[in-house]
Amino acid sequence: MALDSLGKSLRSILSKIARSSTIDEELLNEVVKDLQRALLQADVNVQLALELSQRVRSRAQAGKVPPGANLRDYLVRVIYEEICGILGKEAPYVVKPKRIMLVGLFGQGKTTHAGKLARYYQKKGVHTLLIAGDIHRPAAIDQLEQISRRVKAGFYAHREEKRAEVIAREGRARAAPSETVILDTAGRSAIDPELIAEIKRCKQAFEPEEVLLVLDAAMGQLAGRSAAAFHEAVGLTGVILTKLDGSAKGGGALSAVAQSGAPILFVGTGEHMDELEHFETTRFVSRLLGMGDIKSLVERFETIERKEEAEKAAANLMSGKFTLQDFYVQIDSLGKMGPFSKLLSFLPGFATAKVDEKQMENTQHQMKRFKNILESMTKEEMSNPNLIKGDRIHRIARGSGQKPQEVRALLKYYEQTKKAAHGLASNRKLRRHMEKQFAQGGFNAATPPSE
Repeated sequence: MALDSLGKSLRSILSKIARSSTIDEELLNEVVKDLQRALLQADVNVQLALELSQRVRSRAQAGKVPPGANLRDYLVRVIYEEICGILGKEAPYVVKPKRIMLVGLFGQGKTTHAGKLARYYQKKGVHTLLIAGDIHRPAAIDQLEQISRRVKAGFYAHREEKRAEVIAREGRARAAPSETVILDTAGRSAIDPELIAEIKRCKQAFEPEEVLLVLDAAMGQLAGRSAAAFHEAVGLTGVILTKLDGSAKGGGALSAVAQSGAPILFVGTGEHMDELEHFETTRFVSRLLGMGDIKSLVERFETIERKEEAEKAAANLMSGKFTLQDFYVQIDSLGKMGPFSKLLSFLPGFATAKVDEKQMENTQHQMKRFKNILESMTKEEMSNPNLIKGDRIHRIARGSGQKPQEVRALLKYYEQTKKAAHGLASNRKLRRHMEKQFAQGGFNAATPPSE
């Protein structure tokens, strides 16, 4: 997950609190020092890190524990609230047809994130149009055109025009009222008068409802200065922080931008076009501390293209009518939700668990091999797996580029999955519990079944 190193350090602090028999001055000193060290290693400003840790100390010493809670739980809550505080207030975000202008320095990822933002809108049911307004960088237009095809968005460019504001005006005129229009603009190696002048002309011609700054998290604390400068020049409505998943300076970038006055609206959490998330401080910190984020996991499921098929496959699994076609839908849907290790970070308790990354990676690769094998089967074979024997196994192996033993391994895995699900479904106590939870509007895994 994003800021994995900081997350591990913070979760270690919470584990230390949970294991302690009592919250005394010695433990509090250790917690404060560990907290300072974790924040500084994540490139958070020294003064900010010191102020936060001192607030944690003073609030814990004040001992204003709410009724029904103990000091241990209260200290965890204080740490949670203080970390939320340095990452800024949550900025609500409404998805509707609008004009969005992206600005930023050269190499920050504007063009890529124009595509990610288009994909984000399309998953919410809003059509998008991408406008190539970068007239300076070689191949910028071609790159945006390729990205638009990849995310299936509309595209506009005027390759002969050398005035960005003219392209912005023309692109806006071609957009339908029901579309969100995203303008990709040029960057510079530094904020200079020429860059600001061009952005201001584009803004006047395009009349955007949003001006979003794209910033690389690797800038660390310098990201705050850049955000403040752009905010003063063109009036930002928000910031997209990129490469947060792979930057050791992500904590510095997040905290510095939050202090700049420009709200963080989105964070890039990976290389894929789907890996752009609306930034919500409380949910982000919950995942950082290993408390999970079920809401985000549900949202990921809501956006997969085969949601209805996946739900039907899950129902068939529990009823004993599970076929290889259902198995294929499950694998395909799970693959679209992202890497397994990232999905685990959404579940309470799993972020703190010791997970073998190599094993997770091998499992992910195995699921991809299974998917290739299933795609080499006929509809008849997927409906009736008992037909898959002898020559059929060798034909499927050749068609999928796998070995016959891989096909047999898939069939064995499928049978084991089916048997395990049948065992769960036959457990009346568990089944009644699940039916009750679904009837109440959702399944709560944290609630134990009762007689």
